[in-house]
Amino acid sequence: MSTVEAPGKERAQIKERTLRKDNWRIYPITTFVIFTAWVVYATIRAFWGAAFFVPEYHYLTPFYSPCVNEICNNVTVNGHTGDAAEFGTFLPAETRGWIPFAALSLPFLLLFRLTCYYYRKAYYRSYWASPPACAVAEPHKKYSGERRFPLIGQNLHRYFWIAAAVISLINTYDAILAFHGKDGGFGIGLGTIILWVNVILLWLYTLSCHSCRHIVGGRLKNFSKHPVRYWMWGQVSKLNQQHGRYALITLGSLVVADLYVALVASETISDLRIFN
Repeated sequence: MSTVEAPGKERAQIKERTLRKDNWRIYPITTFVIFTAWVVYATIRAFWGAAFFVPEYHYLTPFYSPCVNEICNNVTVNGHTGDAAEFGTFLPAETRGWIPFAALSLPFLLLFRLTCYYYRKAYYRSYWASPPACAVAEPHKKYSGERRFPLIGQNLHRYFWIAAAVISLINTYDAILAFHGKDGGFGIGLGTIILWVNVILLWLYTLSCHSCRHIVGGRLKNFSKHPVRYWMWGQVSKLNQQHGRYALITLGSLVVADLYVALVASETISDLRIFN
């Protein structure tokens, strides 16, 4: 049996950094700007410690849920008083400004997004240029993958997904409480709709996660013996195709929901009531 050897043992030497003719720099630059702006906004709002709750309609910004600071009790806005702490408090009021009111959820949500497959691609390209785009040489001389600290922590993504799913349930509970009328009964306002749109998008992002797809349908040797899990796996697989899109859209929906609640809570604007 004969073998055919390659004419040369060395790889082809290409002087150009890339042979791509399109403007591949648009994606990493745009992503860098969007992510940086979002992080700045989210950081400021997370530590703001004010304009986070509208007791009259029970609007709670997702950036402060669950609210565990003492200030979350007996919040008064526009003459109405209510509690934003639905699950109790353990942070003293003196910690405002240096510990977020949502200290229980924000670390897990941050780690969930940082270890997300889509976000890894996005910030690896935009912040580390590793690589800046497909078929573009990166400036780094060494590459160890995700086998060493700190990137080995990316393997914990599936566990952060569980925490994110629990927090999404809490956000859903907040959205249910937002069906609050002026007289304490049932009511719908623009804030209710905004909070529900945001929570639906958050569920789409959470359920479209690659880890969710594996949890639903992984380790099955025969789909025909597990028709329910197979159906669920198929639905999650459809969502998974748009995972990157949901990842970006939810950044916008979170800002819109938080900003609207902040404007109403600060009495800058009034909530547009649709019913009661």
